[in-house]
Amino acid sequence: MMKNIYLIGGGGHCVSCIDVIESTKEFVIKGIFDRQENVGQMILGYPIIGTDEDIEKYISKDNFFLITLGQIKSTEVREKLAAHVARLQGQLVKVISSRAYVSPHAQIGAGTIVMHDVLVNANASVGDHCILNSKSLVEHDAQIGNFCHVSTGAIINGSVNIESRSFIGSNAVVKHSVTVSANSLIQAGQFHQGKGVKS
Repeated sequence: MMKNIYLIGGGGHCVSCIDVIESTKEFVIKGIFDRQENVGQMILGYPIIGTDEDIEKYISKDNFFLITLGQIKSTEVREKLAAHVARLQGQLVKVISSRAYVSPHAQIGAGTIVMHDVLVNANASVGDHCILNSKSLVEHDAQIGNFCHVSTGAIINGSVNIESRSFIGSNAVVKHSVTVSANSLIQAGQFHQGKGVKS
């Protein structure tokens, strides 16, 4: 039986998330929460039904939520939304594309989305509320903290430790066994060999 899912955030990232969710055949998208001025509009055929203030009306054991607001420089809004849903005792769910491969020996946290053509290898661990964007690679024994965004085509090599609230840009490569400190921003295309750059 397919599960009801509500999406929080209606921008460009939401569009990509919808495509991933549809691919899973696991969820029925019931509605989207976004800014007040967008209520009543549609995104890929799904209605914007309210703002984050309306989420409480939809809290139920039968309903699940995913934060579909994007993340580049700051995690602040995504963190606030996650905390808001948690306070309401809502269920934040992970979503894994049918076109991704996640090793059965890897761990993916609640609220994380694994997008098309992602590969997560054995003994890797990905925290809560992360974005593993299209075609990214997370190698064996890599550790990724909470609220991280690994962007399109980025490569996280074996035994890397990416601490929470970090952004790894498109096609960036993080060298084997490197630690990326919390709140780091690694530029697109960078070969990263040392400590993270604070954003």
